[in-house]
Amino acid sequence: MWVLLGIAAIVAGFLLRFHPLLVILVSAAVTGVAAGLDPVAILAALGRAFNDARYVSIIWIVLPVVGLLEANGLQERARGLIGRMRGATVGRFLIFYLLVRQGLAAVGLTSIAGHAQTVRPLVAPIAEAAAEAQGGALDEADREEIRAWAAATDNIGLFFGEDIFLAIGSILLIKGLLEQYGIMLEPLQLSVWAIPTAIAALVIHGFRLWRLDRRLKRRGAGP
Repeated sequence: MWVLLGIAAIVAGFLLRFHPLLVILVSAAVTGVAAGLDPVAILAALGRAFNDARYVSIIWIVLPVVGLLEANGLQERARGLIGRMRGATVGRFLIFYLLVRQGLAAVGLTSIAGHAQTVRPLVAPIAEAAAEAQGGALDEADREEIRAWAAATDNIGLFFGEDIFLAIGSILLIKGLLEQYGIMLEPLQLSVWAIPTAIAALVIHGFRLWRLDRRLKRRGAGP
């Protein structure tokens, strides 16, 4: 049970708002020491995990591309596009993005969208432009709230959509954990039972976005 100290380290680190990478590294070190590994073995395990997931280095290609597109007016064109669409609202746009994000994640395409690839350069600016069309000029607090809604929508779409895909890491992790306790399930069974959860997440977050639309509409109508 001492290896569970790594989870306690993660919880404490996030509660104290330390840097996420530092928290993860400390948690890995605590878990390794509790499991009886020496520092070299812990470092080797971290290196092996990174080597087995080399696709994480794709982000170093994506970020410069996104930066180049932003420098050439990507956000301005996104704002102009939403401004020309009649009836476009923050809620409707984010519900559409949620559907797309969940659908892509459900077939294993989890890296096509994301915070770096789509939320910052496209989704958040479009949502801000829609909010301005609904409720007028936004102050800094309003902009941060709209950006938070955009980021949350991406998180929810990915988190509840990816478990529908058979070969995603979370499904394999759940399967392996259950097998340790003698519960034998096929990945397909886990994926099928993830569908109702994904639908519930879509409905609940969609309702929250609908309420956001109503709030912005009341503010735009004025006294």
